[in-house]
Amino acid sequence: MTPEAVVFDIGNVLVEWHPERHYDGLIGPERRKALFAQVDLHAMNLRVDLGAPFAAEVEAMATAHPDWRPEILAWREGWVEMCSPAIPGSVALLRNLRARGIPVFALSNFGVDTYQIAQGVYDFLNEFDAEFISGHLGVMKPDPAIYERLERDTGIAPGALLFADDRPDNIAAAAARGWQTHLFEGPEGWAARLVAAGLLPEAEAVT
Repeated sequence: MTPEAVVFDIGNVLVEWHPERHYDGLIGPERRKALFAQVDLHAMNLRVDLGAPFAAEVEAMATAHPDWRPEILAWREGWVEMCSPAIPGSVALLRNLRARGIPVFALSNFGVDTYQIAQGVYDFLNEFDAEFISGHLGVMKPDPAIYERLERDTGIAPGALLFADDRPDNIAAAAARGWQTHLFEGPEGWAARLVAAGLLPEAEAVT
């Protein structure tokens, strides 16, 4: 079946997301390893992705770990640097799909506040036909409920959706619902998948 719509994850598909890399540059690899071993910053980020207020969540974690307070607050102060740079090839593919009139949706684990910040930095995040953001919905991938929400709200059958994500567990959850899927490992492979699906000609599969 030729897909009727394309669904993009955001982190590490349209925009790079590498907190450890950012902290390596900020405090050095050894101190970063100690920080991440002692403070569960990823759990903090998951709470934000489920709708917790970004600034308050970081402040609460800093208060709970006073020995690491400046480093924890750097998660908030340097968030834009962590969520960067954009992946130009993927952005070009998104825009070429939309130029052809193909609906393009976002399905991403992202906080309410952080997504607003990202939209102010990256204009292409304002170009989706519909957005399904975990912080707004209170449910996140790979919970089947977030995929069901997209199906229900768009009215598009699962088999007519083509979804790109960099995480195998998120891809597996979509495939279990009958979605067409692509495990994103770079824009070149994603471009080839879109060509194979009949959505873009090779001349427009630019990366």
